[in-house]
Amino acid sequence: MTDAAYSPARLPGWLSALRNIFAYLLRSPTSAFGLAVIAILVLTAILAPWIATHDPFTQNLDNVLQPPGNGHLFGTDELGRDIFSRLVYGARITLRIIFLVSVVVGPIGLIVGATAGYVGGWMDAVLMRVTDIFLAFPSLILSLAFVAALGPSLNNAIIAIALTSWPPIARLARAETMTFRKADYIAAARLQGASPMRIILKSIIPMCLPSVAIRLTLNMATVILTAAGLGFLGLGAQPPEPEWGAMIATGRRYMIDSWWLVACPGVAILCVSLAFNLLGDGLRDALDPKQMNRR
Repeated sequence: MTDAAYSPARLPGWLSALRNIFAYLLRSPTSAFGLAVIAILVLTAILAPWIATHDPFTQNLDNVLQPPGNGHLFGTDELGRDIFSRLVYGARITLRIIFLVSVVVGPIGLIVGATAGYVGGWMDAVLMRVTDIFLAFPSLILSLAFVAALGPSLNNAIIAIALTSWPPIARLARAETMTFRKADYIAAARLQGASPMRIILKSIIPMCLPSVAIRLTLNMATVILTAAGLGFLGLGAQPPEPEWGAMIATGRRYMIDSWWLVACPGVAILCVSLAFNLLGDGLRDALDPKQMNRR
Protein backbone atom coordinates (compact mmCIF):
# COMPACT_ATOMS: atom_id res chain seq x y z
CA MET A 1 0.00 0.00 0.00
CA THR A 2 1.30 3.42 -0.89
CA ASP A 3 0.91 6.62 1.04
CA ALA A 4 -1.55 7.80 -1.60
CA ALA A 5 -4.00 5.20 -0.36
CA TYR A 6 -4.28 7.15 2.90
CA SER A 7 -4.59 10.61 1.37
CA PRO A 8 -7.70 12.68 2.13
CA ALA A 9 -8.85 12.20 -1.47
CA ARG A 10 -9.19 8.45 -0.78
CA LEU A 11 -11.55 8.96 2.16
CA PRO A 12 -15.16 7.79 1.69
CA GLY A 13 -17.50 10.55 0.61
CA TRP A 14 -19.50 10.64 3.84
CA LEU A 15 -16.36 10.68 5.97
CA SER A 16 -14.85 13.51 3.94
CA ALA A 17 -18.09 15.50 4.23
CA LEU A 18 -18.18 14.89 7.98
CA ARG A 19 -14.60 16.06 8.29
CA ASN A 20 -15.40 19.25 6.34
CA ILE A 21 -18.42 19.98 8.53
CA PHE A 22 -16.41 19.43 11.70
CA ALA A 23 -13.61 21.68 10.41
CA TYR A 24 -16.16 24.40 9.57
CA LEU A 25 -17.67 24.21 13.04
CA LEU A 26 -14.26 24.59 14.65
CA ARG A 27 -13.48 27.67 12.54
CA SER A 28 -16.52 29.48 13.93
CA PRO A 29 -16.00 30.66 17.55
CA THR A 30 -19.67 30.33 18.47
CA SER A 31 -20.04 26.85 16.95
CA ALA A 32 -16.75 25.75 18.51
CA PHE A 33 -18.03 26.93 21.90
CA GLY A 34 -21.26 24.98 21.50
CA LEU A 35 -19.37 21.88 20.37
CA ALA A 36 -16.97 22.17 23.32
CA VAL A 37 -19.78 22.51 25.87
CA ILE A 38 -21.62 19.49 24.45
CA ALA A 39 -18.39 17.47 24.43
CA ILE A 40 -17.83 18.40 28.08
CA LEU A 41 -21.42 17.37 28.87
CA VAL A 42 -20.94 13.98 27.23
CA LEU A 43 -17.59 13.35 28.92
CA THR A 44 -19.02 14.44 32.27
CA ALA A 45 -21.89 11.99 31.93
CA ILE A 46 -19.58 9.14 30.94
CA LEU A 47 -16.98 9.84 33.64
CA ALA A 48 -19.44 10.87 36.36
CA PRO A 49 -18.25 8.30 38.96
CA TRP A 50 -14.69 9.59 38.63
CA ILE A 51 -15.50 13.32 38.35
CA ALA A 52 -17.98 13.54 41.23
CA THR A 53 -16.31 14.31 44.53
CA HIS A 54 -19.13 12.93 46.70
CA ASP A 55 -22.03 10.54 46.49
CA PRO A 56 -24.89 12.61 45.00
CA PHE A 57 -27.49 10.87 47.18
CA THR A 58 -25.70 10.83 50.54
CA GLN A 59 -27.26 13.20 53.08
CA ASN A 60 -25.27 14.96 55.78
CA LEU A 61 -27.52 16.99 58.06
CA ASP A 62 -24.49 18.40 59.87
CA ASN A 63 -23.31 20.05 56.66
CA VAL A 64 -26.46 21.63 55.20
CA LEU A 65 -26.52 24.80 53.10
CA GLN A 66 -22.75 25.20 53.05
CA PRO A 67 -21.51 27.88 50.61
CA PRO A 68 -19.08 26.96 47.82
CA GLY A 69 -15.70 25.92 49.18
CA ASN A 70 -14.58 23.88 52.18
CA GLY A 71 -14.48 20.63 50.24
CA HIS A 72 -17.67 21.35 48.28
CA LEU A 73 -16.97 23.11 44.98
CA PHE A 74 -20.55 24.39 44.54
CA GLY A 75 -21.67 24.10 48.16
CA THR A 76 -24.30 21.79 49.63
CA ASP A 77 -28.09 21.73 49.53
CA GLU A 78 -30.72 21.66 52.27
CA LEU A 79 -29.94 18.00 53.00
CA GLY A 80 -26.16 18.37 52.98
CA ARG A 81 -25.69 16.77 49.56
CA ASP A 82 -22.84 18.00 47.37
CA ILE A 83 -24.27 20.16 44.57
CA PHE A 84 -21.32 19.67 42.21
CA SER A 85 -21.70 15.89 42.36
CA ARG A 86 -25.44 16.17 41.78
CA LEU A 87 -24.83 18.40 38.74
CA VAL A 88 -22.37 15.86 37.36
CA TYR A 89 -24.84 12.99 37.69
CA GLY A 90 -27.61 15.27 36.43
CA ALA A 91 -25.72 15.46 33.11
CA ARG A 92 -26.59 11.78 32.62
CA ILE A 93 -30.28 12.52 33.00
CA THR A 94 -30.04 15.44 30.57
CA LEU A 95 -28.29 13.30 27.95
CA ARG A 96 -30.80 10.51 28.46
CA ILE A 97 -33.66 12.92 27.77
CA ILE A 98 -31.92 14.37 24.70
CA PHE A 99 -31.08 10.95 23.24
CA LEU A 100 -34.48 9.32 23.79
CA VAL A 101 -36.43 12.32 22.54
CA SER A 102 -34.26 12.50 19.40
CA VAL A 103 -34.67 8.77 18.75
CA VAL A 104 -38.45 9.09 18.92
CA VAL A 105 -39.00 12.51 17.37
CA GLY A 106 -36.67 12.20 14.38
CA PRO A 107 -38.15 9.05 12.77
CA ILE A 108 -41.77 10.01 13.51
CA GLY A 109 -41.39 13.50 12.09
CA LEU A 110 -39.47 12.26 9.06
CA ILE A 111 -41.93 9.51 8.16
CA VAL A 112 -45.04 11.63 8.71
CA GLY A 113 -43.68 14.65 6.82
CA ALA A 114 -42.14 12.70 3.94
CA THR A 115 -45.28 10.58 3.48
CA ALA A 116 -47.57 13.61 3.51
CA GLY A 117 -45.38 15.55 1.09
CA TYR A 118 -44.87 12.71 -1.38
CA VAL A 119 -48.29 11.05 -1.41
CA GLY A 120 -50.35 14.24 -1.14
CA GLY A 121 -54.10 14.21 -1.46
CA TRP A 122 -56.26 13.07 1.43
CA MET A 123 -53.31 11.54 3.27
CA ASP A 124 -51.49 14.86 3.25
CA ALA A 125 -54.61 16.61 4.52
CA VAL A 126 -55.18 14.13 7.36
CA LEU A 127 -51.57 14.01 8.52
CA MET A 128 -51.14 17.77 8.41
CA ARG A 129 -54.39 18.43 10.26
CA VAL A 130 -53.20 16.10 13.04
CA THR A 131 -49.91 17.99 13.03
CA ASP A 132 -51.77 21.31 13.23
CA ILE A 133 -53.71 20.10 16.27
CA PHE A 134 -50.44 19.40 18.11
CA LEU A 135 -48.97 22.73 16.97
CA ALA A 136 -52.03 24.62 18.20
CA PHE A 137 -51.01 24.06 21.83
CA PRO A 138 -47.82 25.37 23.49
CA SER A 139 -45.43 22.46 23.89
CA LEU A 140 -45.05 22.90 27.66
CA ILE A 141 -48.83 23.00 28.22
CA LEU A 142 -49.33 19.91 26.07
CA SER A 143 -46.48 18.13 27.87
CA LEU A 144 -48.12 18.97 31.20
CA ALA A 145 -51.37 17.43 30.00
CA PHE A 146 -49.66 14.21 28.87
CA VAL A 147 -47.65 13.87 32.08
CA ALA A 148 -50.76 14.53 34.15
CA ALA A 149 -52.47 11.68 32.29
CA LEU A 150 -49.52 9.29 32.43
CA GLY A 151 -48.31 10.14 35.93
CA PRO A 152 -45.23 12.03 37.16
CA SER A 153 -41.94 10.28 36.35
CA LEU A 154 -38.88 10.85 34.21
CA ASN A 155 -39.87 8.23 31.62
CA ASN A 156 -43.36 9.69 31.29
CA ALA A 157 -41.87 13.17 30.95
CA ILE A 158 -39.67 11.91 28.09
CA ILE A 159 -42.70 10.37 26.38
CA ALA A 160 -44.68 13.59 26.81
CA ILE A 161 -41.87 15.75 25.42
CA ALA A 162 -41.44 13.41 22.44
CA LEU A 163 -45.18 13.47 21.68
CA THR A 164 -45.12 17.27 21.53
CA SER A 165 -41.82 17.74 19.66
CA TRP A 166 -42.38 15.85 16.40
CA PRO A 167 -44.82 18.25 14.60
CA PRO A 168 -42.16 20.87 13.60
CA ILE A 169 -39.99 18.05 12.22
CA ALA A 170 -42.94 16.74 10.21
CA ARG A 171 -43.66 20.20 8.80
CA LEU A 172 -40.04 20.64 7.79
CA ALA A 173 -39.82 17.17 6.20
CA ARG A 174 -43.02 17.80 4.24
CA ALA A 175 -41.73 21.13 2.90
CA GLU A 176 -38.42 19.52 1.91
CA THR A 177 -40.21 16.62 0.21
CA MET A 178 -42.45 18.89 -1.84
CA THR A 179 -39.43 20.70 -3.28
CA PHE A 180 -37.97 17.60 -4.95
CA ARG A 181 -40.80 15.04 -5.25
CA LYS A 182 -41.01 15.85 -8.97
CA ALA A 183 -37.24 15.59 -9.48
CA ASP A 184 -35.89 13.45 -12.32
CA TYR A 185 -34.37 10.82 -10.05
CA ILE A 186 -37.73 10.33 -8.31
CA ALA A 187 -39.44 9.93 -11.70
CA ALA A 188 -36.74 7.45 -12.76
CA ALA A 189 -37.30 5.40 -9.60
CA ARG A 190 -41.04 5.27 -10.34
CA LEU A 191 -40.41 4.17 -13.93
CA GLN A 192 -38.23 1.35 -12.64
CA GLY A 193 -41.16 0.08 -10.60
CA ALA A 194 -40.12 1.28 -7.14
CA SER A 195 -43.02 1.39 -4.69
CA PRO A 196 -43.96 4.66 -2.97
CA MET A 197 -42.66 3.31 0.35
CA ARG A 198 -39.31 2.41 -1.21
CA ILE A 199 -39.03 5.85 -2.82
CA ILE A 200 -39.82 7.54 0.50
CA LEU A 201 -37.33 5.44 2.46
CA LYS A 202 -34.50 5.25 -0.08
CA SER A 203 -34.74 8.52 -2.02
CA ILE A 204 -36.67 11.15 -0.07
CA ILE A 205 -35.78 10.62 3.59
CA PRO A 206 -31.99 10.72 2.95
CA MET A 207 -32.46 14.10 1.26
CA CYS A 208 -34.37 15.41 4.29
CA LEU A 209 -31.81 14.23 6.86
CA PRO A 210 -29.52 17.32 6.87
CA SER A 211 -32.39 19.75 7.49
CA VAL A 212 -33.96 17.48 10.10
CA ALA A 213 -30.62 17.07 11.89
CA ILE A 214 -30.27 20.85 12.10
CA ARG A 215 -33.82 21.24 13.38
CA LEU A 216 -33.33 18.50 15.98
CA THR A 217 -30.19 20.19 17.25
CA LEU A 218 -31.97 23.53 17.54
CA ASN A 219 -34.92 21.84 19.25
CA MET A 220 -32.70 20.36 21.96
CA ALA A 221 -32.64 23.66 23.83
CA THR A 222 -36.45 23.62 23.97
CA VAL A 223 -36.41 19.97 25.04
CA ILE A 224 -33.98 20.70 27.88
CA LEU A 225 -36.02 23.68 29.07
CA THR A 226 -39.27 21.70 28.88
CA ALA A 227 -37.75 18.82 30.85
CA ALA A 228 -36.43 21.28 33.42
CA GLY A 229 -39.86 22.90 33.62
CA LEU A 230 -41.55 19.56 34.23
CA GLY A 231 -38.95 18.70 36.84
CA PHE A 232 -39.46 22.08 38.49
CA LEU A 233 -43.19 21.40 38.73
CA GLY A 234 -42.58 17.95 40.20
CA LEU A 235 -43.83 16.10 37.09
CA GLY A 236 -40.46 14.95 35.75
CA ALA A 237 -37.65 13.19 37.59
CA GLN A 238 -38.68 12.47 41.16
CA PRO A 239 -36.54 13.03 44.30
CA PRO A 240 -33.83 12.16 45.04
CA GLU A 241 -32.85 12.07 41.32
CA PRO A 242 -30.37 14.92 40.62
CA GLU A 243 -32.30 16.43 37.70
CA TRP A 244 -31.41 20.09 37.19
CA GLY A 245 -34.98 21.41 37.10
CA ALA A 246 -35.91 19.47 40.23
CA MET A 247 -32.79 20.84 41.96
CA ILE A 248 -33.98 24.38 41.23
CA ALA A 249 -37.43 23.52 42.56
CA THR A 250 -36.12 22.22 45.89
CA GLY A 251 -33.63 25.06 46.24
CA ARG A 252 -35.98 27.97 45.51
CA ARG A 253 -37.15 28.05 49.14
CA TYR A 254 -33.62 28.89 50.27
CA MET A 255 -32.44 30.95 47.30
CA ILE A 256 -32.39 34.32 49.12
CA ASP A 257 -29.75 33.22 51.62
CA SER A 258 -28.30 30.26 49.67
CA TRP A 259 -28.13 31.50 46.09
CA TRP A 260 -25.95 28.61 44.89
CA LEU A 261 -28.83 26.13 45.21
CA VAL A 262 -30.56 27.76 42.24
CA ALA A 263 -27.68 29.48 40.46
CA CYS A 264 -25.57 26.36 39.79
CA PRO A 265 -28.22 24.18 38.10
CA GLY A 266 -29.64 27.28 36.40
CA VAL A 267 -26.27 28.11 34.84
CA ALA A 268 -25.90 24.47 33.76
CA ILE A 269 -29.27 24.57 31.97
CA LEU A 270 -28.38 27.93 30.39
CA CYS A 271 -24.97 26.78 29.12
CA VAL A 272 -26.22 23.49 27.63
CA SER A 273 -29.26 25.11 26.00
CA LEU A 274 -27.10 27.88 24.54
CA ALA A 275 -24.57 25.31 23.31
CA PHE A 276 -27.19 23.39 21.33
CA ASN A 277 -28.52 26.61 19.81
CA LEU A 278 -25.04 27.71 18.76
CA LEU A 279 -24.22 24.27 17.38
CA GLY A 280 -27.48 24.22 15.45
CA ASP A 281 -26.71 27.61 13.91
CA GLY A 282 -23.26 26.36 12.96
CA LEU A 283 -24.66 23.19 11.38
CA ARG A 284 -27.14 25.25 9.40
CA ASP A 285 -24.29 27.31 7.96
CA ALA A 286 -22.05 24.29 7.43
CA LEU A 287 -24.73 22.39 5.49
CA ASP A 288 -25.70 25.42 3.41
CA PRO A 289 -25.00 24.54 -0.25
CA LYS A 290 -23.51 27.99 -0.85
CA GLN A 291 -21.06 27.51 2.01
CA MET A 292 -20.22 24.00 0.78
CA ASN A 293 -19.47 25.31 -2.70
CA ARG A 294 -17.14 27.92 -1.25
CA ARG A 295 -15.23 25.17 0.56
